[in-house]
Amino acid sequence: MNHSLNSRQIQLWCIAIYFIFALPGFAIASWVSRTPTIRDALGATTAQMGWIIFGLSVGSIIGLTSASHLIANKGGRFVMVAGLAVSSFGLVIVGVGGTWLTNGITVFLGLAVFGFGNGVCDVAMNVEGTAVERAAQKSLLTGFHAAFSMGTLFGAMTGAAAVKAGISVPIHMVITVALIVLSVIFLYRLVPAGTGKETSSDSIKPPMSARERTFVWKERRTVLIGIIVLGMAFVEGSANDWLPLVMVDGYNVSPAMGSFAFGLFVGAMTFTRAVGGILLNRFGRVVVLRASALFAIVGLLIVILGQSYAVATVGILFWGIGGAFGFPVGLSAAGDDPHGVAARVSAVSTVGYLAFLVGPPFLGIIGESVGLLRALSVVLIAVTIAGFLSQAVKPIGKQNSSKTESDVSNY
Repeated sequence: MNHSLNSRQIQLWCIAIYFIFALPGFAIASWVSRTPTIRDALGATTAQMGWIIFGLSVGSIIGLTSASHLIANKGGRFVMVAGLAVSSFGLVIVGVGGTWLTNGITVFLGLAVFGFGNGVCDVAMNVEGTAVERAAQKSLLTGFHAAFSMGTLFGAMTGAAAVKAGISVPIHMVITVALIVLSVIFLYRLVPAGTGKETSSDSIKPPMSARERTFVWKERRTVLIGIIVLGMAFVEGSANDWLPLVMVDGYNVSPAMGSFAFGLFVGAMTFTRAVGGILLNRFGRVVVLRASALFAIVGLLIVILGQSYAVATVGILFWGIGGAFGFPVGLSAAGDDPHGVAARVSAVSTVGYLAFLVGPPFLGIIGESVGLLRALSVVLIAVTIAGFLSQAVKPIGKQNSSKTESDVSNY
């Protein structure tokens, strides 16, 4: 449906998707930056706060699993806009419920609404990202995910400024929502309508039924890509949740030094994603993903076996570089075939986010028995499996070809 777009329209589409990827990161960081204030206002214990935050996970999973049906019927642009609107409404509920009503159930429900909006938007914007890649004939999804990280950084910075300035949580959330809404009003017009929408006129193949969209979970290639994303998302998620504590407990350093180590990881991963498109266009998905897995393996081994904090920080840089490609490359591969693209991207996204949600607690249980440093061996196994399966992300047109993958024009 987007074959008639000229280069200028594709460029504007690409720019819009960069900014749209940043918006959910900005929203999430805005919420996270106010969690201490909300916890204190609610008078919640750590365990109670854990259950309240669980609302975000519940909403996210529901959103991720239902997104493919919404996109197939309404198109990616509609679902992105709707998802951002729903998540914005959830943020307002969280702000009001957390400090004005001081009601934990309200915050839980607000986070569930927020998570649902984020979940459907996440799948839709990745569907748009894969469509832009096909139109531009080059790898872009790692750059889009770098934009998400930049949005997160901006949200954390503005959140810290809001706390320092004494701005109340509801006002902070309203300002955040206003920025998101104004951005969407400007950006949505640059995105073609109907990406991912399945109608009889869009393809030689008839549109997938709701039942057929569930069958993508049985496709060999989709399953293999899901396993790759599962392993690589575990690499990223374990660092996000445990890296500061790994350094503090494993190397007996201060919390500040643990936070600095986490900053190194995030910085390495964000920078690598920002330049990742260049590497993918030059070497292809399979080579880059194998190298990525190798970097993660080397980094984890250095962190696990390192005898000093200084040595471990070198490993963290390798770990961050290695964790940068798996998730976006897997989603890009899932979107190769425009027919059923929403279903496949939704399936792979769901697997990835399950790794983010389930993997770190699982690591914590193991770490309770053997220590967090040794528990990282589980992550090492997961990324090794992902590396061995990397061939599955080869573009569909080249699955049976002996040519190299560097020619991305076959995407």
